[in-house]
Amino acid sequence: MHKILIINAHPDVDNRGHYSTRMEDFTREMLEKDYPQVEITTLNLYQEDIPEIDETTFTIYRKLASGIELNPDERARSKRSKVLLEQFKEHHRIIISSPLHNFNVTGRLKDYLDNVMVAREVYRYTETGSEGLMTDDYKILYLQSSGSVYSSDVRYAPLEFSHFYLKEMFETIMGFDNYYIARFEGTDLGLDNEAHFDKTKEEIARLLPQFLEENQKDNQ
Repeated sequence: MHKILIINAHPDVDNRGHYSTRMEDFTREMLEKDYPQVEITTLNLYQEDIPEIDETTFTIYRKLASGIELNPDERARSKRSKVLLEQFKEHHRIIISSPLHNFNVTGRLKDYLDNVMVAREVYRYTETGSEGLMTDDYKILYLQSSGSVYSSDVRYAPLEFSHFYLKEMFETIMGFDNYYIARFEGTDLGLDNEAHFDKTKEEIARLLPQFLEENQKDNQ
């Protein structure tokens, strides 16, 4: 049975009408209907305590490296980051739903990744470069909505930094076995969004079996 962590990175998470959130809701419905054996945990980033990298972060680093005791606020922040990291590592299937903001991931999603991308936990440094440690059948499905078209438009395709960033962080740096992306694009172009959303749902339905399938190396 897979443990799935669904991460919602939309600032307006309570409005379930946003396209990325609708993608998430459809995916959840499919999981509950066709894969009732999976265990789902939901993390709404804009409703959670997600520590940011700031001056306090570096104070914590320096104190820990020097063996200096943290003050209560620093201990609480350090503990929260560890909780997020352990939760992330415990789930071998990650689903992220997010809009595209200024060609990139939302600010809170970047903050979250800064908490879980920890050296010697999800990757390590070697003489030949970094090496991923999340190699035990980890997979991610990224659900992204965007006002323009990025998958094929010649002008915008090179600007889909969210996709490039997440794919490289999860596959190249952390060592995830697979990265999948389902897009709902062109929502601001005056197209028939509902008809287009039906195609997006078809793509999600196509990807889910691959996303949930166990890799052969784990069955050897």
